[in-house]
Amino acid sequence: MTKGGWVYIMANRYRGTIYIGVTSSLPHRAMQHRNSEGSGFTARYGCAKLVYVEQYEAIADAIIREKRLKKWNREWKIRLIEEQNPNWEDRFIDLV
Repeated sequence: MTKGGWVYIMANRYRGTIYIGVTSSLPHRAMQHRNSEGSGFTARYGCAKLVYVEQYEAIADAIIREKRLKKWNREWKIRLIEEQNPNWEDRFIDLV
């Protein structure tokens, strides 16, 4: 059986610094970022707001998507976030 996955984007503020990641346990990983654990980048830049998520049935598909998104230019990433979350609200509350 394959394990599902999530692609997610964390941010420090509206149109601020963004971090793209992939995980099999989104609530756990988002909590790590919120507590400045597990990623030096998100801790250094204060990326604690979960602003974008995509769910996949297979973790391999999520990894492929994450790698593609990381190659996008910044404006494309911002547009992607704002299509789902125009006000850059923290979606972490939706997980718990």
